[in-house]
Amino acid sequence: MIQIMLVEDHAVVRNGYRRLLDAEGDMRVVAEAASADEAYACLSAGGIDLAVVDLNLRGSSGLDAIRRMLARERGLKVLVISMHDNPSYVTQAIRLGALGYVTKCSEPDEMLEAIRVVAAGRRFLSTDVAQALASAALEEDALMARLTPKEFDVLCMVVNGEPTASVAETLHLSQKTVSNHMTAIRQKLEVDNDFKLIQLAARFGLVTLSPR
Repeated sequence: MIQIMLVEDHAVVRNGYRRLLDAEGDMRVVAEAASADEAYACLSAGGIDLAVVDLNLRGSSGLDAIRRMLARERGLKVLVISMHDNPSYVTQAIRLGALGYVTKCSEPDEMLEAIRVVAAGRRFLSTDVAQALASAALEEDALMARLTPKEFDVLCMVVNGEPTASVAETLHLSQKTVSNHMTAIRQKLEVDNDFKLIQLAARFGLVTLSPR
C-alpha cells in the first residue's frame, strides 16, 4: 500500500485527487496539506511514503515545500503535479529531489502510473513535460539552470511583484538574504537592472508582461 500525502491548497482539487487515489487498491491518502508549513508538520506523524505536491500553493512555495520535506525525510518520494510544463519549473523541482512531474492536463491514468513509478524510486515525466524539456534541450537554452532552486523561487516571486518582506516571510529568509539572492541572480543571468530581469523572466514564461 502506497501511503500518500496531498499538498494542494484547493480543497475541491484535493478531494478529487483523494477520490481518484483511494479507489485504487494499492494507494491510500493518509494526509492532506494546504501549505509548505502544513506539509512539513504532517511528516512528524510518520507513515507517508509519497507526497503529491502542487507548485502553486497559496501563501507559500511548492518548491520550498519539497526542499523542506526532503531535508527532513530523505526517503520520501515526491511527485509534482502542476499547471506548469515550463522546463524551468521542471528542472528546479527535479534538482530539489522530486522524482516525478506531471501536469494538471494529464489523464488520470497517467497520474496513477506516475505515483506507482515514483513510489518504486524511478523517474516519471508526463508526456507534455517530456516534450517541453526536449524542446528546451534542442534550443540549448540553459540560462535558468544557473540558478539554485532557492534563487529561482526568489526570482519568480520578485518579478511577479512580491515585495521583499513578503518574499522573505514566505521562504523563511531574512530580507537581507533575499537582497543577496537578487544580487546573485542578476550576476548569474547577466542583467544589470530590474527591467532587463523582468524581460528575461518573461522570455522564460515566468511572468506575463502587460501590454502597453
